Amino acid sequence: MHTRVTKMFGIDFPIFAFTHCRDVAAAVSNAGGLGVLGAVAHTPDQLDTDLKWMREQTKGRPFGVDLLLPRKYVGAEAGGFDADSLKSMLPDGHREWIEQVLERYGVPPLPDGEGEQRGMASMRIDPKSMAPLIDVAFDHQVALIASALGTPPRWLVDKAHANGIPVAALAGRLDHAIAHKEGGVDLIIAQGTEGGGHTGEIATMVLIPQVVDAVAPIPILAAGGIATGRQMAAALALGAEGVWCGSVWLTTHEAETTPAIREKFLAATSADTRRSRSLTGKPARMLRTAWTDAWDEPDAPQPLGMPLQSLLVADAQRRIHRVAHKADSSARPLVTYFVGQVVGQMNVAMSSRDVVREMVEGCLDAMDRMNGVLKEDES
Repeated sequence: MHTRVTKMFGIDFPIFAFTHCRDVAAAVSNAGGLGVLGAVAHTPDQLDTDLKWMREQTKGRPFGVDLLLPRKYVGAEAGGFDADSLKSMLPDGHREWIEQVLERYGVPPLPDGEGEQRGMASMRIDPKSMAPLIDVAFDHQVALIASALGTPPRWLVDKAHANGIPVAALAGRLDHAIAHKEGGVDLIIAQGTEGGGHTGEIATMVLIPQVVDAVAPIPILAAGGIATGRQMAAALALGAEGVWCGSVWLTTHEAETTPAIREKFLAATSADTRRSRSLTGKPARMLRTAWTDAWDEPDAPQPLGMPLQSLLVADAQRRIHRVAHKADSSARPLVTYFVGQVVGQMNVAMSSRDVVREMVEGCLDAMDRMNGVLKEDES
């Protein structure tokens, strides 16, 4: 398949896979797409290790790195706060309410001495903590740097371009896309509300053509509600040069998801997701569970701003996931994870390579079908 983005990155298919799992990212790159590793919770050493591994596995095929670069967050005026300062801002009332929820579902405390793990508590979103991750990505000459929240700062765009690395940014509204264009990005990912994770309120079908027209000639990737070849063909028909997919990889054999989450995904319908601020402080689409419902209750506290909310719930999420895999665990109803509305189509676990293959074949079939419609009209 040939579009501007396949030429830009030297890939066979215009399929970009956002994932927190290095195995998925490498598998998609090896299958002819471009894997993009979400690194917001990595330490510099962890990112260096993962990118070295991916380089060995992909043998010269391109891959990228995705980071959270919001303009608005707690401490933005000061350039960000350290972990101790952030922890001191967490209200006791919020902690107590969460403890009550966990007690209601019989979630046990963490064992004494259990070490800190990579996760929500270690999110890096301010320039001070983000800079080392960016340096590691540049050292590995990644094919793409993507900003999942907000227009990338000019210093990052200039530094990436000086290193020959294109910059992408996600947009959930037209004004976001225009700001990205003015900020000098090379690729805009227009994500509809159907998508998993941080997303806006405008649907993919409406958003994509608006963004395509407004930011031309910058190429657009379509995101949100794309998991099949037919949806990929629709995105290309709307003017996108490729697709950015995240949710579809979460039930693959290589995915980082736990068995409890995977089972929920495979059984879920497209009506079983919610936009909730309960994990990060910003609206993000995830599976509706007892956790998201609890935050919608009248007595629930208001979620805190990013990154305070992630820090607030980090231990609770570790406690839930630590025991939810047990079949008789009362914590299982609380388990949630970021996922889009395409979860209703994710009914069979398969390899990441097979997902790419089915998307390409399905896209080509859809295009052939449309060509057949045109030929009938001509006759």
